[in-house]
Amino acid sequence: MSLLVADTSALVSLGIGAGMAPDPLKICLSRYEVVIPAVVTEELKEIAVYDDVHGRSATTLLDRVERFETRSVELDAAFPLDAGENAAVSLANELDASLLLCDEFNQLGLIHASLADTRLVTTPTLLSVLVRTEQLSPADARPLLEQISTARSWETNSYVQRARSLLDG
Repeated sequence: MSLLVADTSALVSLGIGAGMAPDPLKICLSRYEVVIPAVVTEELKEIAVYDDVHGRSATTLLDRVERFETRSVELDAAFPLDAGENAAVSLANELDASLLLCDEFNQLGLIHASLADTRLVTTPTLLSVLVRTEQLSPADARPLLEQISTARSWETNSYVQRARSLLDG
């Protein structure tokens, strides 16, 4: 089973589709060994207090937190992003993870450059991978992508547009 480290933003994205049939979070947890930095749990607790789609997603994730392996990691004081991304990048490098799941779209170049041998994937890309590996059908992935995209305000995001074209192609 491949090792996947996830940051807060990507988990919230997956949590938005949790409970749907099929459930992208459940598929991810069955396909990958998912490890999260301890600081991600703290960020989820902060998000869970909001009465919106993101808060409900964070609550769903916290209800399933025992399904994730949680690790403490030392933050890189020079890394210019928030603690969640900082810890996720550090943990991915420390564990030599196969994948880092991250939806911090405005800083993907920096995150990618900070990874040693770990492949950076976004939630739209992960959905495409799940289709290519027949874990999801295109007919199931499209509504998931649309629900997540709408909730996350990604309508014009190039990663979402690319995933749509792959799912439609």
